Amino acid sequence: MKKTVLLVANGDLRLSANRTCWPAQQAAEKMVVAAFRKEGVAVRRAHGYDAKKRHGFIDSQKYGMEVFARVNRDTPLVVVEAVWQYSHHLLHGLISHRAPILTVANWSGQWPGLVGMLNLNGSLTKAGVRYSTLWSETFKDDAFRRCLRQWLAHGFIQHDTSHVRSARTLKLPDRALDLGLRFAAELREKKAILGVFDEGCMGMYNAIIPDELLHPTGVYKERLSQSALVAAMREVPDIEARAVRAWYDRKGMKFKTGPNEETDLTERQILEQCRMYIAAVRLADEFGCAAIGIQYQQGLKDMAPASDLVEGTLNNCDRPPVRCAKSGRLLYAGEALPHFNEVDECAGLDGLVTYRLWRALGLDPENTLHDVRWGEPYKGHGVNDYVWVFEISGAAPPKHFLGGWSGAVSERQPEMFFRLGGGTLKGISKPGVIVWSRIFVAEGRLHADIGIGKVVALPRAETERRWKATSPQWPIMHAVLPGITRDQMMARHKANHIQVAYARDLKSAQLALATKVAAFQAMGIETFVCGDESGLC
Repeated sequence: MKKTVLLVANGDLRLSANRTCWPAQQAAEKMVVAAFRKEGVAVRRAHGYDAKKRHGFIDSQKYGMEVFARVNRDTPLVVVEAVWQYSHHLLHGLISHRAPILTVANWSGQWPGLVGMLNLNGSLTKAGVRYSTLWSETFKDDAFRRCLRQWLAHGFIQHDTSHVRSARTLKLPDRALDLGLRFAAELREKKAILGVFDEGCMGMYNAIIPDELLHPTGVYKERLSQSALVAAMREVPDIEARAVRAWYDRKGMKFKTGPNEETDLTERQILEQCRMYIAAVRLADEFGCAAIGIQYQQGLKDMAPASDLVEGTLNNCDRPPVRCAKSGRLLYAGEALPHFNEVDECAGLDGLVTYRLWRALGLDPENTLHDVRWGEPYKGHGVNDYVWVFEISGAAPPKHFLGGWSGAVSERQPEMFFRLGGGTLKGISKPGVIVWSRIFVAEGRLHADIGIGKVVALPRAETERRWKATSPQWPIMHAVLPGITRDQMMARHKANHIQVAYARDLKSAQLALATKVAAFQAMGIETFVCGDESGLC
């Protein structure tokens, strides 16, 4: 490999986020450059610092194309991520790059650099781009240096993914196989609609399922506009919005409010979110949607408060009633309306399948995606595991929380990302057994990884510490993935998101996993079981 490597730093589209997160990016780059220097390799930035913007990120696809127009395609390239990034800003350049590509993230929960890198990795996988990936807390540890040397010598890193097994090699229980096959056949026959309120949130190319891959499963998209959602919100009377707000109060949910629209969660913002909730349910019913996804970023963020309180409420079976404006008919009575945060269609398909299969198995069907945000080992209070922080901005259903609705709190979204505010749906996920999964696109077809995990209870002080290290306004899940190390998870996972649903116990989780595997395979999804599904000790 050449003695010089080019470095690019991809960032957010939002100026406030780029400015706030720039110091963390500088610190990460400094450590990465020092690590390369120790191996005798110089790192040269492919783009500079913008004094007017006060950051040095690629912050648009337009600017990304300007940068890559000057890049020598035969020079090795490293993408350093310490922040959330929009993959489409530089995907075009990486697709046409000829030399080895390395994506690198700092192991930190502060700004979601790990989340951004996983999204970029998933996007590159979908696009068929060959790349390698690395992560480190200090960039001085032996594992990082060993892998870096491998990339410098060979242009590719081979990680350990021995925790992954093709589902084709597994013998599934008869009950699971029968239910899974019948489910897939019925879905193809009767079909279902995903309501997509604008596609491609925050450049998440990996989150878009091509129609020709989705249709054979029996699922189709209804492409809706977020402007239609805003228009429908305007038709919701104030009395209906206040009724939803009163429903939350009766359930014991808490709202941390204040008087300042710029920095606080206000009553006006909450009522706008209540209008959005009602409008979303009515539009979903009008178009016959079995699940919906609201993009929010970009566009809607400049028109309305955050959609996250809405999303978590939709994902819960016990939720405020919504009636048809014309007939008075109760909509989706007794059911959740599965919502896929950030219009992640892979999560939408997974969430719909999970919801219906869990119903058929007699399990609580509420499920959600989370960001694979960060993690650390924890020992004490009956826990001695690597404990992941799974967090998402608000789509988690209160059914997952300790205390349910009464354990839920709504806090204002950070103004850095959410200019018009709006509340989250925050809580601590209850201990229990979960089935996790992720659908992704690779090699021109749908794939899925699936496994069994557990949610553990950590002391409140540790939970608060982890919240403070990440996003304290968001719901949190303390997740353990048996049979999967931190580095195996990072090497294999092809998305920023992971889907989770609770089972009653290990036995019901094993049956649910086997049923979902059978359904996925019958739907034409190449499925892999990850980790240890036989036990959790």
